[in-house]
Amino acid sequence: MPLEHDVSSLVSFLKRIPAVVGAIGSGTFDNGNWWTKFTIDIDHPQAWNVVQELGYVLNYLSVNERLPTVFMPVSPPPYANGPACEFLSWVIESKDPDFTPETCVEWLHTRLPNPVDDLIQWPSDAEEQA
Repeated sequence: MPLEHDVSSLVSFLKRIPAVVGAIGSGTFDNGNWWTKFTIDIDHPQAWNVVQELGYVLNYLSVNERLPTVFMPVSPPPYANGPACEFLSWVIESKDPDFTPETCVEWLHTRLPNPVDDLIQWPSDAEEQA
């Protein structure tokens, strides 16, 4: 029988990240892997920094230290719906049922700006251009 993961700790952590807005969906697959789906306000000043940080930690921390996760954009067909600012969502999926949402939170907590909900800790475009 596959593991049932409680994704609530990851959902709570994601809600604290600047630019993450609205409801956050979550669940587990039949194979025991888990997922979260959320929206990033692409007009928020930190939106692309958030995408970059999550992509780095969750997809490509290092060649030898990749997490069993994928962070990716998802969208319904653009021709049938509308612009990215209204319909683009982001998903985190686990690729190993033994990698828990709590472990994911630990990795994010130790590698994202800290505290994660403090905008001052996140780089600004002006800082990046300097």
